[in-house]
Amino acid sequence: MINNNNNSNGMMSSSSTNPQLPGLKAYFKTPEGRYKLQYEKTHPAGFLHYTNSKTVTQLTLAHLKEKPAQSQPAPTSSSSSSYSASSGVRLVASKFLGAGNGSRTLSFVGINGPSKAVAGTSSRIGSLGASPSSNFPAISNFDGKGTYLIFNVGDTIFISDLNSQDKDPIKSIHFSNSNPVCHAFDPEAKDGHDLLIGLYSGDVYSVSLRQQLQDFGKRLVGAQHYNKDGFVNNSRCTSIAWVPEGDGTFVVAHADGNLCVYEKNKDGAADTSFPVIKDQTQFSVAHTRSSRSNPIARWHICQGSVNCIAFSKDGTYLATVGRDGYLRVFDYSKEQLICGGKSYYGALLCCAWSMDGKYILTGGEDDLVQVWSMDDRKVVAWGEGHSSWVSGVAFDSYWSSPTSDGTGENVMYRFGSVGQDMQLLLWDLVMDEIVVPLRRYSTGGSPTFSTGSPSSYWDSICPVGTLQPAPSMRNVPKLSPLVAHRAHADPLSGLTFTQESVLTVCREGRVKIWMRPGHGENHSSNSETALSTSLKEKPLLLGNVGSSIYKQ
Repeated sequence: MINNNNNSNGMMSSSSTNPQLPGLKAYFKTPEGRYKLQYEKTHPAGFLHYTNSKTVTQLTLAHLKEKPAQSQPAPTSSSSSSYSASSGVRLVASKFLGAGNGSRTLSFVGINGPSKAVAGTSSRIGSLGASPSSNFPAISNFDGKGTYLIFNVGDTIFISDLNSQDKDPIKSIHFSNSNPVCHAFDPEAKDGHDLLIGLYSGDVYSVSLRQQLQDFGKRLVGAQHYNKDGFVNNSRCTSIAWVPEGDGTFVVAHADGNLCVYEKNKDGAADTSFPVIKDQTQFSVAHTRSSRSNPIARWHICQGSVNCIAFSKDGTYLATVGRDGYLRVFDYSKEQLICGGKSYYGALLCCAWSMDGKYILTGGEDDLVQVWSMDDRKVVAWGEGHSSWVSGVAFDSYWSSPTSDGTGENVMYRFGSVGQDMQLLLWDLVMDEIVVPLRRYSTGGSPTFSTGSPSSYWDSICPVGTLQPAPSMRNVPKLSPLVAHRAHADPLSGLTFTQESVLTVCREGRVKIWMRPGHGENHSSNSETALSTSLKEKPLLLGNVGSSIYKQ
């Protein structure tokens, strides 16, 4: 049940730029300072999403680098003065976001390459791109450099400028026959196609984000179409991810328990067929026979939906969570199951890696957050604080942790979770609190808790390829949240950390940007700083996680 009667959230705090509903505060406190609600993003006020019940809003952060010099045509004086990286997009959006395509000429680019232009509109899923009318020439030299928020609501993808305080998006992309449900961005893409979009129908598109921003229409332009009309897999897409350092390879998870592996530069003209899955409960991998086929492989993960997938930063491991309640971790290149385990109850809905690849977070229908160790291949901590399903988890890779003397290794990790209870929770994972049961003794003694109670759960590392049942809660250290803040008036669906802020999104398509301490007052419009990989060092309190909680 979702608890809407949390009196600890305090009274309404509002401003002229950030109106809040009663019971919602525009800030929350942490040991290092106050996080403030800077601004919000959402879909246009007049937008009606009748089919929104089929989808939940997901959020992708996209950082567009400077456009390569060799691909820039010589700018004209009018275009260079009228369209800068930020103001140009907003000017385009203000004129054309609400405009229909009418009978503009459409050029279709799909799996068979370019085709001749045809007039009128198309009823195909995600009709591929409306070219601007002759009255509004395309801005071919527009750079588009900046940081953008990509989120789906109903049958539309919206794109907002992260560093603009404008509430409405600068671009919308409409899909005619199916809803977008998941998306992913690759900032290191080599050939321009850096954005993936998966649909409820099972169809998948790859496009250039910069090209979408350049276009005035409300349809995809220059898209590559995969699994057209669900030809290979007609179950809905549930999660999608680029393979790190994969040179254009990406993975799509489906509701039937399968993953499909694609290469974005293949058109899939050859016949793609896979053998029948004999045992739905067993992991299996099948490859296509033709080198021209796309997808190139199918991984059968489980019986029931694969709800979320996530790669470790170096691309070595792939984590999946599913309807059957299991986390599974695979060696991606070897196509081998490494470890995994069961939730305490129900499905797992989300997962995320730490930047160093040592820990995995999971959350789901048991209202708990679990922390998995790759070194020990088992749960090493669990967090209790949500009163409903946990729908999103993420490590804060921009948070500066204290380090142990001389080793340079983390002694504390900061991570966050959001749930259908409308709460944002922040947690500190302190190594001193979980290292005691993990300690191996040279004398052969059994690891114990600080209370001295022995536990066989810690006696050995789980063998490779083993899926474990949920451990007894008495055997695993419990975490309490550092912060519990009711962030939205609707159930939350995801969160993302940037160097300057924490982003939360609810399933109805509203995004809130919470500025970190010291950033809200001097917020810069320079979009490059939002995703900078440099970490700012600042002293933080290193204490017992369970000793205090900041209830907002």
